[in-house]
Amino acid sequence: MTEREASQIPKKDENFSEWYTAVALKAELADYSPVRGFMAIRPYGYALWEGMQAWLDRRFKDTGHVSAYFPLLVPESFLQKEAEHVQGFAPQVAWVTQGGDEKLSERLAVRPTSEAIILPMYAKWIQSYRDLPVLLLQWNSVVRWERATRLFLRTAEFLWHEGHTAHRTAEDADAECRLILGIYRDLLEDVLAIPVLTGIKSKSERFAGADNTYTLEALMPDGQAIQAGTSHFLGQNFAKAFNVKFLDSDNQEKYIWSTSWAVTTRLIGCLIMAHGDDRGLVLPPQIAPYHIVIVPILGKEEAKVLAAARDLAKTLGTRFRVKLDDRDAYTPGWKFNEWELRGVPVRLEVGPRDVAAGQAVLVRRSGGAKQAVPVNGITDAVGKVLDEIQKELFHRAKAYRDSHTTSADSVEAIVRALAEVKGFVKVGWCESQQCEDTIRERTGASPRVIPLDEKARGNCVVCGKPAKAWVYYARAY
Repeated sequence: MTEREASQIPKKDENFSEWYTAVALKAELADYSPVRGFMAIRPYGYALWEGMQAWLDRRFKDTGHVSAYFPLLVPESFLQKEAEHVQGFAPQVAWVTQGGDEKLSERLAVRPTSEAIILPMYAKWIQSYRDLPVLLLQWNSVVRWERATRLFLRTAEFLWHEGHTAHRTAEDADAECRLILGIYRDLLEDVLAIPVLTGIKSKSERFAGADNTYTLEALMPDGQAIQAGTSHFLGQNFAKAFNVKFLDSDNQEKYIWSTSWAVTTRLIGCLIMAHGDDRGLVLPPQIAPYHIVIVPILGKEEAKVLAAARDLAKTLGTRFRVKLDDRDAYTPGWKFNEWELRGVPVRLEVGPRDVAAGQAVLVRRSGGAKQAVPVNGITDAVGKVLDEIQKELFHRAKAYRDSHTTSADSVEAIVRALAEVKGFVKVGWCESQQCEDTIRERTGASPRVIPLDEKARGNCVVCGKPAKAWVYYARAY
C-alpha cells in the first residue's frame, strides 16, 4: 500500500463508520460479494477467525465438549414447534421452496440457528439419565436475512460455532452457561485484549425461546456497545416442543434441560474497532496471524542482508509466527505501510549496518519508538515486547471503557451522559417492562447487561420504586 493509499483511510475520530469499512477492505480482511448482504472473507481475515476457532476448540475439548454436524436446512414444521423461537426469527429466515425441477411439499428454512434441527436428533439419542450430559457443538455458518448490513458486524451470512447441550437438571444446565460465559470472557480479554461486562439480558433482550441469556458486552471507541457473545439457558422450552425426555434414576420420565451458545465472526469487527488507528489494524499478539514481519533493507551487500534476515526468521520461527517479506518488487517503505495497515505487532528491519552490528531494528505497531535489538538473545527480547503489547492494548481499551462508564439517577441524566460522555450508563431498575420501554424511547439506548452478583441499591430511575437490579444501558450496534 502506498502512502497515498494510506492517506485515503478516513480519520478514525472524524468518520468512524467510513474508517472502519476502509480498514476492513484495505487490510484485505473481507470484500463485498455479488449477493447483497453476503461477504467474502479474505485469507488474512479468515486467519483471524482460524486463530479464534483453534483457541476456543481447545478450551471446548478440555471441558468435555465434542464436535458434530447437523443439516443446513430445517423443515418449516420443525421451526414452528417452539412458538417464541419462530416468532423471533421469522423476519430473518431464508426459505428453500424448490429442489431442482421439483417444488417442495414443505418449505425448508436455511438455518438461522439450529435448535429446531438438533433437538429432534436429541429426542432419538437420549433415552436415559446415563446418556446425559450431551455436550455438542458445530462450526458452521447461518443465514439471517438482514436488511442493513456491515462487513463482519451484521451480515446475512456469518460464521460461528453453536453449542447445544442437554442436561439432567436445571442447575447443571445453568452451570454450563456460566462455564461458557467464562471461556468467552477469557477469549475476549486474554486473547483479543477487549474488556467486557458480563451478566444477563433483560427479558426483552433474551434469545427467542430462552429462559435466560448470559451476555458479554464490549464498548467500542465510538461510544457504542456491541454484544460480543451469548450463552442461553433454554430451560425445558425446546425439550417440550420436541419431546426430548429421559428416564431418570428414580424411574420417572423427565424433560431434559438444554443450553445453546455462540460467538461469531462479528469478533473480527470488534478487533478492528477496538484497537485500530488511522494507519489501519492494530492486532493483539495473541491473535495476530503474524507476530513479526521481517523486512530486509537491501543495499550493496544484498546477499549478506538476505541471509541474515532468513537466519533471523528461522530462529524466531521456532517460537513465533513470522513473516519474512523478501519480495523484491516493493520498496521497504511500501512494505512498512503494508504491514502497518495489517496490524502486525512487531516489525524487524535488517540492513547492512544492522548485519555488521549483529542487531535488528524493532518497531512496535502499537506506537513504540524504534529500538536496536542484538540478534544474540533476540527471541527473549521480542517475546517480552509482545507480552507488553498484549497488556498495553487491553489496559488502553479498559481505560477507555472505564472512563466512558457513568451512572445516572434519572432518565434526564441518562440522556446527558449519552450525549456528553458516550458509553455505558449504569442505572437502577425496578424490573418492569414499562420502565425499560420508557428509557428506550426517551434515550435511544437499550439495556445491554444486568451484572451478575451485584445487589442494586437506590431507586428505579423511571418510577422511583426500589431498584431490583443494576442495568448498563448504551446505544449499540
